Amino acid sequence: MTNTTTDTTRDAAEDTTAAPLDGFAALPRLMSQMTGDEKHGPAATSTLDALWVLYDRVLRVSPATADDPDRDRFLLSKGHGPMAYYAVLAAKGFFPTAWLPGFGSYDSPLGHHPDRLLVPGAEIGSGSLGHGLPLAVGTALGLRAQGRTDPAVWVLIGDAELDEGSNHEAIAYAGAVGLSRLHTLVIDNSSATHGWSGGIASRFEAAGWSATTVDGRDHEALYAAFTLPHPDRPHAVVARVEAKEYAGEPKPKAKAA
Repeated sequence: MTNTTTDTTRDAAEDTTAAPLDGFAALPRLMSQMTGDEKHGPAATSTLDALWVLYDRVLRVSPATADDPDRDRFLLSKGHGPMAYYAVLAAKGFFPTAWLPGFGSYDSPLGHHPDRLLVPGAEIGSGSLGHGLPLAVGTALGLRAQGRTDPAVWVLIGDAELDEGSNHEAIAYAGAVGLSRLHTLVIDNSSATHGWSGGIASRFEAAGWSATTVDGRDHEALYAAFTLPHPDRPHAVVARVEAKEYAGEPKPKAKAA
């Protein structure tokens, strides 16, 4: 948790001008500036490609339109691994790259979990597993009630979040009411305790969603999946990446009997 105020954010923004950086290649360098014992590196790097394709080619939001009522909304439910998210936001000019080395420090706006009051461009404060998809359903429903049919709502969740019952209630409701402006991106690094015959996409399809599974490192495949037509239905993209144990966090071995 970050113990600071919005004044810190405002002062930092006055000290350093945010400027967009070109290209995916800049992101590893930006991520390398964030250090610390609680950085959850694998949780962040698993999302990097998908986040970049979303912000670079799909989402209709920028620093200039971050408060526009008709902007697209992106909700990071996988908030315990925000390093890639911060790198992408910095690369797109939402805040200065000079903030990155202070990641997780007492007076930094960039906490170990994002805070929407401190991080420009962040739609929600997140980190507790299972909250993001229900919040995205509420956001899409609220926009529909306001008659705003243009904004798309995207939420990024980890596959392990599907162990939480709140997500299944959200999946069932969104499918039943046809929230067609709702999109869920599932980063699948084989962390979930449970599974489904036919894979994660089948869980969404059973509730009336459009769903597809792609290589989470293939930018063209991600873009095609993100922009797949899905009239009258919410849409889920399952992005398969390397299993968590191969990303630096080996699963504990079973004890010998």
